[in-house]
Amino acid sequence: MVEGELSLHTDGEPGHTVDVGTTFFDKAIETLPQERMRALQEAKLAALVEATYGVNRFVTNKLDTVGASGGDIRTIDDLSRLPLTTKADLMAGQGESRTNTNCTYPESAYTRVHQTSGTTGAPLRVFDTADSWAWWEYCWGFVLSGAGLTSNDRLFIPFSFGPFIGFWAAVGGARNVGALMVPGGGRTSPQRLGLMAEMQVTAMTCTPTYALRLAEVARGEGFDLSQIPMRLTVHAGEPGANVPATKQRIETAWGAKCYDHAGASEVGAHSFECEAQPGGTHAIDSEFIIEVLDPETGKAVDPGEEGELVITNLGRIGFPVLRYRTGDVVRVATEPCPCGRTFTRFDGGVIGRADDMIVVRGVNIFPAAVENILRGCDGIEEFRVTVTTRREMAELLIEIECQDGIDTHLARAAVRAGFEAAVGLRPDVEVVVLGTLPRFELKAQRFVRK
Repeated sequence: MVEGELSLHTDGEPGHTVDVGTTFFDKAIETLPQERMRALQEAKLAALVEATYGVNRFVTNKLDTVGASGGDIRTIDDLSRLPLTTKADLMAGQGESRTNTNCTYPESAYTRVHQTSGTTGAPLRVFDTADSWAWWEYCWGFVLSGAGLTSNDRLFIPFSFGPFIGFWAAVGGARNVGALMVPGGGRTSPQRLGLMAEMQVTAMTCTPTYALRLAEVARGEGFDLSQIPMRLTVHAGEPGANVPATKQRIETAWGAKCYDHAGASEVGAHSFECEAQPGGTHAIDSEFIIEVLDPETGKAVDPGEEGELVITNLGRIGFPVLRYRTGDVVRVATEPCPCGRTFTRFDGGVIGRADDMIVVRGVNIFPAAVENILRGCDGIEEFRVTVTTRREMAELLIEIECQDGIDTHLARAAVRAGFEAAVGLRPDVEVVVLGTLPRFELKAQRFVRK
């Protein structure tokens, strides 16, 4: 049992396929009735607060702010009394010591340190005890089983391990599911393709960008991807697998089903796409308390309405986060999922980030919407979007690379027409030489603000 986990009898082993078409990691947990799930969440919440109040400075200060003690936060309604937590709050705690004021235990209790990617500012260091890290890997069991991964699969992870938390927990998730994990770090893209063919891998987890990059390399090298019996890919680290046109490109290139996953270094691996693929992701409700709030008022929005995702993690006592503002925009689905899970479902997954939205000539645009338009245009290999401000008005410059043999004039016209049809804008589009734009293995940075 991992730190913060409460026992619950289950009628199946983790990773066991219980129903035809649905692979559960823990069916009893994933199909709990709503009232029993709430009771489980509240029991874990009470245990977490009692274990950290008076010991964890960050948690203690948060409760003291509202005049609460460790025994006062026992229900989800009690939780709503607490102020929200921001990344800036956690960064301030990092500045006071080598660890963080949000660390519950002395430094000697921690076995791992990772950090955020730093794409939106200075990276935040996060610390995990052995138990907290086991909880991360447990959550990834839901992610991988949700996509249908089993002990019969060979999972390739083309990830050069560094301080970014990235796909570290996927290694333990594969072990929890029983799949054979094939590491692909420290190799070039052509070498990785060769290893995948040699090992006959059936699944892969990486960023959506890198899945497309590997396919691009395969075309350039004359490497036949059908040599690899890929049947599923799981993607995280950035939007993309929830963008319809990007998902379709990945599936077409690899001849495999593409699945989305979302998480954050600050809180954990919190949601995943299931095999039914109704168009969205499931939150792992047994390990997180999910709130969807109006970012301006802080009030809960109704199911079916868009709002900011706020998360409380329940199994990371060494680095707990209460009511964390993720900045992600989501919409809770109102219909049950065909897969049979009762976990909260986000319609369309993470729609975008509240701080990434730009307003161009009065039109609200998320980067995911831009990517969907560009990936839907045939022959575009890579792109970059630069947002500039001219006379206090935002302007878009879109640079595109075209695959060999593509008429660049037609490609440029298709992009402009696609934007006009989708959002009513005709941006500046510039065709650049193939190979000019940067390539990425982890989080892509295709949207530049000047």
